[in-house]
Amino acid sequence: MTSTALPTTDDLRARARTALDRVGVTLPEGAGLQARSPITGEDLFGLEAASADDTEQALRAAREAFLTWRTTPAPRRGELVRRLGELLREHQSDLAELVTIEAGKIRSEALGEVQEMIDICEFAVGLSRQLCGRTIASERPGHRLAETWHPLGVVGVISAFNFPAAVWSWNTAVALVCGDTVIWKPSELTPLISLACDRLLKRAAEDVGAPRDVHRLLLGDRAVGEQLVDDPRVALVSATGSTRMGREVGPRVAARFGRSLLELGGNNAAVVAPSADLDLAVQGIVFAAAGTAGQRCTTLRRLIVHRDIADTLVARLTAAYGRLPIGDPFDETTLVGPLVTARALDGMQDALARAQARGGKVLAGGNRRLTEAAPNAAYVEPAVVRVEEQTDVVRQETFAPILYVLTYDTLDEAIALHNDVPQGLSSSIFTRDQQEAEVFLSAEGSDCGIANVNIGTSGAEIGGAFGGEKETGGGRESGSDAWRAYMRRATNTVNYSSRLSLAQNVSFL
Repeated sequence: MTSTALPTTDDLRARARTALDRVGVTLPEGAGLQARSPITGEDLFGLEAASADDTEQALRAAREAFLTWRTTPAPRRGELVRRLGELLREHQSDLAELVTIEAGKIRSEALGEVQEMIDICEFAVGLSRQLCGRTIASERPGHRLAETWHPLGVVGVISAFNFPAAVWSWNTAVALVCGDTVIWKPSELTPLISLACDRLLKRAAEDVGAPRDVHRLLLGDRAVGEQLVDDPRVALVSATGSTRMGREVGPRVAARFGRSLLELGGNNAAVVAPSADLDLAVQGIVFAAAGTAGQRCTTLRRLIVHRDIADTLVARLTAAYGRLPIGDPFDETTLVGPLVTARALDGMQDALARAQARGGKVLAGGNRRLTEAAPNAAYVEPAVVRVEEQTDVVRQETFAPILYVLTYDTLDEAIALHNDVPQGLSSSIFTRDQQEAEVFLSAEGSDCGIANVNIGTSGAEIGGAFGGEKETGGGRESGSDAWRAYMRRATNTVNYSSRLSLAQNVSFL
């Protein structure tokens, strides 16, 4: 199904201005950067972009603010994040409006993204009172051995378009309570939501008396990101994007002995066992594969189905795909909005052509929609493709809604297929067999950073650490003990006796 009525560019421009006004943003209008909307594929505003001098000034200010912020008690730092969470909750609708306008997300997903920001603020506030080290048994009498955690420095956050606000909040809320300051270089595709988030954090800082420069926003192109990557004043670079980007960022940060936290590509798979609840599986698969128009790093891209149930499951999936409402993401009945750019559409069409050239069969979707209503936008039907083997195109991540279906006979074969890709972000198995589930979650099972049972690959909660293995980068953000990436560890030995004892029974003097 397709909704042919779309907002006009003037409508989107007016809606964006209203949301920005409510948040308190004055647009820095200029010619260096274009805010655009994938809903129409047209530009909304020209914005001023950061220069090299602006970036240098932000680096100096953030470093100076760090020297004060690191000595602020962590619970006091938590007050800033608490206030930010309150403002996010107050402006949830306005922020969701901007996410939909710039990223094309349907309304419920846009609201969910802002809720994720609120949730991580609540998590980080609690964290501000439990940045705990350990007391360790010393081998020497009259000695105490411990570890302490200290603020790291300036954190550079480079974020992607698909979660234009949530990923920033994962990093920023945690970094701030850890005593770090943050410089944010958002995607060039989503400057408006970035301006809104920055303004709310500035308001929070004003309200609680925190240094204004604990957070700086830099709107700009690749050159801004490169300046952050190469500058030794940036202690940690947290970058979200493609594996290609990570191959450039990681070595450059390492060359100056900095730290990097990389969240890169995902080529996620779900195994569907013979015992699976197919009603549950169909729901989980369709959301994971078609949600956000296939533009999540956790999107389900490969479906590995037991041969005995493959035809039944595929028939149900293709029927479900045929009913997906495609169109205006502001329409509450829409489930699939636009791809972010025409380039994404080109990538999808190229991948489908390559898959078919290698014997794959498109069973559903793949066609472009709304070409008359929005000739500059990229609306497309999510696709299901049956393939006989895991060819090069299946092993690569295409950031679009393509679901490749493979079959297996034994669980060992399914796990081997699952793990035989360069990426290692998210995974799942649908089964009612506990042994199968436990094997999938074990060391001999999924090799991903996220492994689920009876849910899809997307929709992670903030309480768990988020990230993956292999070409996904190995970084962890959000919950659990991911906070440790934003701090430096010190091992302390305290001698409270009246004599000097050396470790390992060493004698000297």
